[in-house]
Formats: sequence, structure tokens, C-alpha cells
Amino acid sequence: MKSFRAQTLILIAIAFTLGMSEFIIIGVLGDIAHTFHISFAQVGFLTTVFALIYAISTPILSLLIGKRPLKQVMNVVLGIFICGNGLSALAPNFMVLTISRIITALVSGVTISITITFAPHIAPLTKRAWIVAWVFSGFSIASVFGVPAGTWLSGLLGWRLIFLLIAGLALLVLGSFDLALPGTLHQQPGQHFSEQFHILTDRRILLGVLIPVFNLGGVYVVYTYVTPILTNHFGYSLSFVTIFLVLYGIASLFSNQYSGNLAANHGLQRSLKFYGLQLVAMLLTSLCFNVAWVVMGAILIMGFTIYLAGSTLQLFYMSIAEADYPQSLVLASSFNPIFSNLGIAVGSACGSLIVGHLGMDALGFGGAALTASGLFTTWYLTFHLLKNHNYG
Repeated sequence: MKSFRAQTLILIAIAFTLGMSEFIIIGVLGDIAHTFHISFAQVGFLTTVFALIYAISTPILSLLIGKRPLKQVMNVVLGIFICGNGLSALAPNFMVLTISRIITALVSGVTISITITFAPHIAPLTKRAWIVAWVFSGFSIASVFGVPAGTWLSGLLGWRLIFLLIAGLALLVLGSFDLALPGTLHQQPGQHFSEQFHILTDRRILLGVLIPVFNLGGVYVVYTYVTPILTNHFGYSLSFVTIFLVLYGIASLFSNQYSGNLAANHGLQRSLKFYGLQLVAMLLTSLCFNVAWVVMGAILIMGFTIYLAGSTLQLFYMSIAEADYPQSLVLASSFNPIFSNLGIAVGSACGSLIVGHLGMDALGFGGAALTASGLFTTWYLTFHLLKNHNYG
């Protein structure tokens, strides 16, 4: 049991480190813009690029893993991750910073997909939903503690130090992973490389992967610009933004934790009412854009609803792979992070277009359109395509 707990903590720590690296841009957006004398929208572009590269590279690298030992692959990808964050810290200009973020994004997705593959492997059957929820909670813990702390430290010591700290933490986590996790785990190879793609012909999968795209996309239309909304529009200090980011992180942590509860009992069906709540929050953000407490309350609701279907979807993808596409196990385990990041890319890109052409007060309407699409997709998958199955 002690070994299982230690292994679980290491997997959570990997997710925490990945979350810190991905989300820290939100907290230091203003500092980077000041350093390189560029606009908020240009720095916000880093979020889009990171998420897009993440989404594109993850399935490709997952397919290339084949039957290689996953522990061996983890050493390579985390090593590249460490180098990418080190380069971010040393970047002399915005172009080099962008390149460093691309390098980091290239391996972040396959790193979490391998982590998720280990999670059910080390857990008893009754704890599979629990451990998957906790591993994904590593991202929320990064939002609760890591990103606000990084934002605060950035104000004191500069944003470059934050990327050095992330690189150092990743090195420590990698050493712990090598000591504690089994070295024999690998996916079942197919006879042909192309067999791993067969899972993407399954209608259940094709509809299922749209849910995180619409869900996270809707939230990130607004959340990408939370710092300028609070500072430039409402006039709050960076210290207040740090506190608000802590509250948002706590909300997203509850989202991840409650997702385990949903996954244990008709998770997709039960998530519908929460997507409805998210839709209302989006609309209120635009309709009441000059009322600070309404906007902040709506963003916190988004934080609570953002990951609610995460554990359900992760187990949904993996259960289909285990039953019908065993050669695609690592690829299936990467679907949630892949399409969540695709959603982040779509949402942040839409947000940039909306801010540039319509203004920040229209962000909520853009987010609502994506959330409504996710609500419909979830309803159709649950009550039509899966009505004779036990998934969701």
C-alpha cells in the first residue's frame, strides 16, 4: 500500500509539473509583454501555439512509442521537457521564447498520456477512477498553488526564474519516477503501425473527443484574458489577481475531484446539468461585464465545471481501447489531454480574435457558443449513441 501511495504521488507530481509549465503563461502574461515590449494578444498567442502543438504532436509521438518500455520513453520525453523550460528561462527574445514553448509542448502531451497509462496499471480495479481523477488533479493543484505562487514570484524576481524552477522540479520528479515505477509496462503492439489509428474510426470515440474541445474551448475564450480583465478593465492589482487565481485553482481542483464521483455513476449524463451552468456563466460574463463580482463569480463557476467530465471521458476512451483496440492503449490514454489542449487552442485563438475585433466584453458570448456545442454533443452521445452501453 505504501508503494502504491508513493507511486500515485509521483504520477500526481508529474501532472503538477506539466500543469505549471502549461498554465504559468496566464499568470505572467503581463510581465512577458513588458519584457519584450509586445501586446497582451501576442503573449496570449503563446497559449494557442502551446496547445496546438500539444494536440498535434501527442498522437504522433504516442503512435511512435510502439512496444517500447514506457519507462524508457518517459526518461526521454521528460528530459526534453526539462531542456525546453530551461530555454524558456534563458530566452533573449520573444521568438526564442516561442521556440522553447514549442519544444516543451511537443513532449508534454505524450508525457501525461504515459502517466495516465501507468495510473490504472498500478491501481486496484476499484480505485481506477480514483487514481485517474487524482492524476488529473495534479493540473488543478498547479492552478491552486503553482500558478499563483509563480505569478507572485514573477513580480518579485522575474518570470525567468519560474521556468528554471519548473525545470528543476521536473528533474526531481524524473528521478523519483525512475526509482518507484515499474519498468516492464508497454502497450500491445499491432501487426501494422496503421492499426493504432483504427480506434479513430469508432463513432463513439469521434463524438467523445469533441466534448473536451468544446468544454475547455469555451472556458479558455474567457480565461486566457483573466489577468487583463481584472487589471486593465476593473483596475485590480497583481496581488489581487494572484489571490483570484488561487480561488480559480481551488474551483478547478474541486472540479477534478468531483469528476471521480461522476465517473463512478453515469458521468456523462450527470455532467449535462453542469454544462448548462457553465453556459449561463458564459452569458453572464458578457451581459454583466461591468459588474466585477458577477464576472469573477462566473469565471469561478467556469473553473468548477471545466474538468467535471475528465475522469469519465478518460475511462470511456480507455475502456473502448482495452475492449476493441488494445494496440491503441497509449493513444487512447492521450485523447483527453490531446483534445483538451485542442480546445484550449481553439478557445484562446477565438478569444484573441474577439478581443481584437469586438472587445473583451464579447468574450462570454464566444465562450457560450462553444459550451452550447459541447452540451449538445454530450446529450447526443449519451442518449443516442450510448443508450445500449454501460459507458458514461
